[in-house]
Amino acid sequence: MAETSHRTTALEGVVEITRRPHGDHRGRFLNVFRREDWSQLWGGDRPIEQVNLSHNPSPGTLRGLHLQRGAPPELRLVTCVVGRVWDVAVDLRPGSATRGHWVAVDLSAEAGNSLLIPTGCAHGFQVLEPDSTLLYLHGAPYRPSEETGVRWDDPQLGIDWPMQPRDLSERDRSLPLLESLP
Repeated sequence: MAETSHRTTALEGVVEITRRPHGDHRGRFLNVFRREDWSQLWGGDRPIEQVNLSHNPSPGTLRGLHLQRGAPPELRLVTCVVGRVWDVAVDLRPGSATRGHWVAVDLSAEAGNSLLIPTGCAHGFQVLEPDSTLLYLHGAPYRPSEETGVRWDDPQLGIDWPMQPRDLSERDRSLPLLESLP
């Protein structure tokens, strides 16, 4: 059975999860999610409402920083299944002692790690290797009317992206600055 470890970060509820994959001459097997193992991290027996794949061909591509508000609150478990990305969580929780702070984790298929991003934290990533693919498990259905986020280049956040950002969507370029969020 694969070993699993959890590493807390400077942001409450943001947890890096690392699994040791099982491998032999045929390849590797990685168990990404088992409800009974993760219920404590997800905050109880919360269903997975949506599963998404994000394929990103070009290094430097930046997506985010996205957040969905409303009920039920969204939380995400993000795993890089091909390639490597620099994954970022930003605390946007009103009243949080770490509001406006961010953490980043290098996620890769090789490392077998994931980032759990709780309710109230925005998420984004930058592609570090060609053809990187992320698997997202979402604890809430997609509701476009409740989407928000914060600008990737907000000077108040001061995120030091590892590469020159490129290929941003118009939506991501026009997200609000932290100072304008409730």
